[in-house]
Amino acid sequence: MATDKLKSDSPKADTIAAVATPSGRGGVGIVRVSGPCVTEIAEQIIGGLPPVRKAVYKNFLDQTGTIVDQGLALFFKAPNSFTGEDVLELQGHGGPIVMDMLLTTVLTAGARQARPGEFSERAFLNDKIDLSQAEAIADLIDSSSQHAARGAMRSLQGEFSNIVRELDNTVVELRMYVEAAIDFPEEEIDFLSDGNLAKKLQETKNVFVRLIQQTKEGALLREGVSLVLAGKPNAGKSSLMNQLSGRQSSIVTAIEGTTRDLVNEHIQIDGIPLNLIDTAGLRPATDEVEEEGVRRALAAVESAEGVLLLIDLAMGDWRDQALSLLAELPTLESTKVVVVLNKQDLVSRMDEVSEDFIYPVVRISAKNGQGIDELRSSIKSTFGMGISEEGVFIARTRHLEALLLAQQHLLEGISQLEENLAGDLLAEELRLSHQKLCEITGEFSSDDLLGKIFSSFCIGK
Repeated sequence: MATDKLKSDSPKADTIAAVATPSGRGGVGIVRVSGPCVTEIAEQIIGGLPPVRKAVYKNFLDQTGTIVDQGLALFFKAPNSFTGEDVLELQGHGGPIVMDMLLTTVLTAGARQARPGEFSERAFLNDKIDLSQAEAIADLIDSSSQHAARGAMRSLQGEFSNIVRELDNTVVELRMYVEAAIDFPEEEIDFLSDGNLAKKLQETKNVFVRLIQQTKEGALLREGVSLVLAGKPNAGKSSLMNQLSGRQSSIVTAIEGTTRDLVNEHIQIDGIPLNLIDTAGLRPATDEVEEEGVRRALAAVESAEGVLLLIDLAMGDWRDQALSLLAELPTLESTKVVVVLNKQDLVSRMDEVSEDFIYPVVRISAKNGQGIDELRSSIKSTFGMGISEEGVFIARTRHLEALLLAQQHLLEGISQLEENLAGDLLAEELRLSHQKLCEITGEFSSDDLLGKIFSSFCIGK
């Protein structure tokens, strides 16, 4: 069921607590408590609430009065806290046993164990952050590069949300404009057929195009690209895997069919995460193990976002080899391909690479590293990795899907207006476009969506 941000009409009846620092040993460990019973819990454990936003050194006592730990206590009074509720943080020693004892003491005093992401969920429900900002918290924690971390911080600060809201405000204004024209047909000016409306609709279309491209780049920054190395045995897939990863990830021998299973390696190209997958050579299998390896290789190609198609230049005309290999692969309609001509160090005559081939072509030597920089550049351009750090924000696939649907509703409305002068249908499509945009920030969200998002968070966030 969709609700208007799923806000609760009454305060939360329970108080939650969790260890907010990573498991394991550390100099400091934090137990975070949020909810209406913070005052009572503080009375039991530290003898009362400390002054607001001032760290106070305290003994942490269990229900028998025994000192469990010693450390700093911090109190944040509602609504000026992360969750919007009263929040108490107990900062003790970071040993796992000590943290477990302190958390047990807090739970015994009247709190319950927080679910994953429940602190962030309460911040969302209490209007401290919107849904895309809440997601950015998890993305910041999970960042795989400095580039991604900076993008997540920009999203957490609201840059992405602000852009979406500006676009949404434009869509709402257009809807009001159209509905006014429908409600007041006696006016001398025909609002639905004048050039002003057409101009505003075109400007909104252009904003959608720019934002969708930015969101694609933001999703790429967060989720990366799955890139499969495919080709015949001994084409140099494993050597290339090792060159790109910078370490001996795959076994390299002169024996054909060395790689039987999928070998995964995570790398970065200019801050963009890539999941490289080395695969078995594609040929008629000689045994059951190789047969399974080839099957897995083809399955990996089918599910990947990109393929590096390795061709052995020493084996004859590369175009014939490439076309023959492509015919063996699953359908690649939505998969991006870079043809990699390997072993140029073994070829005396250097033919010009044809620019009119169906896919980008790069010549390399995986053995000595020739052409690897050019290959990285080709991968970046092929997969749209020309992301500058300036102004980039993190985004998720669901954001992109919502934007594409919102754009689709706008285009359908424009079509109805141009072909049928159907202002009522344009107004309805604008309403649906507005609703999809609101799903990004969480003004319209389903219970299932919220549960899925926050359950992926750390406990304590």
